[in-house]
Amino acid sequence: MPRRSAVDWDAVASAAEHDILTRHELHTLGVTQKMIWARTRAGGPWSRVLPGVIMLRNGAPTRRQRLCAALRYGGAEAIVSGASASRLHGLRHAPETDQVHLLVPHGAQPNSCGYVLVERTTRMPRVVYRDGVPTAEVTRAVLDAARRMSGKDAVEAVLAESVQRGLTTPRRLSTELEAGSDRGSALPRAVLRAITRGARSVPEADAVRLVARAHLPQPEWNVRVRLPGRGTPLVPDAWFGDVGLAWEIDSYQWHLSPADYARTLERHAAMTGAGIVVLHTLPARLRSEPGAVIAELRAAYEHAARCPAPDVYVDRR
Repeated sequence: MPRRSAVDWDAVASAAEHDILTRHELHTLGVTQKMIWARTRAGGPWSRVLPGVIMLRNGAPTRRQRLCAALRYGGAEAIVSGASASRLHGLRHAPETDQVHLLVPHGAQPNSCGYVLVERTTRMPRVVYRDGVPTAEVTRAVLDAARRMSGKDAVEAVLAESVQRGLTTPRRLSTELEAGSDRGSALPRAVLRAITRGARSVPEADAVRLVARAHLPQPEWNVRVRLPGRGTPLVPDAWFGDVGLAWEIDSYQWHLSPADYARTLERHAAMTGAGIVVLHTLPARLRSEPGAVIAELRAAYEHAARCPAPDVYVDRR
């Protein structure tokens, strides 16, 4: 009679997370090296995803299985950061990538391998669980992603979205950027200069630069303007308080839903009714027709300066 295996295969299946276990975990459960070799060879029922990490089925791993395998490979203290973590935080402008960026404590052993980028750090961030995955908190995650991105628009998009959705603030981004490595920081640093002036999207960052070219005073960005008799403050994209001019950069892309865009139109009616001069600009024109936009902005500013000052104030609480 052949000897029956002493392995409790139900226990093996229960211990696996999304069918992923390490060799060490399998050995602890009684699975021998010979069994692992037999099951992971060509045509076998298991597959090797990363060194020392086994998937208890064959075929290509899913995105979630790749994440689980990367964390098993990185060790108990590893967490996900960068683009993968940013997507887990719900940032739609974070790059879609097959690479998994892991942060591990400085003295940890694993090296980068395959699709896993391992970064050793003395500054392990606060851990936030997203869909059960341990991730770096959003400020660190988006900056780790931005440091490895090459396109200015892409960096602006992910950093601005994180601020626009209230997941972080320009101050926290700047503080984290200063505290971290200088490697790859030049582009995010340049983008943050626009964001810290108040711009919360790529079009608004473009608008900041056009105001400077127009030789107009820099407005306040995304401040709360209160109107008499209206309980809810209005938040124009740019507010030239010295003349009572609101500048709106109108785009479906940078509003989170059609309802948000409808609120932009309602804002326009409320502001004009209070005597505020409102200029609307499509974001594409900021780059395709910068000269024309500058001329329109100057004209609107001069017109607002000739109008009676509206009875409004900025709520700075």
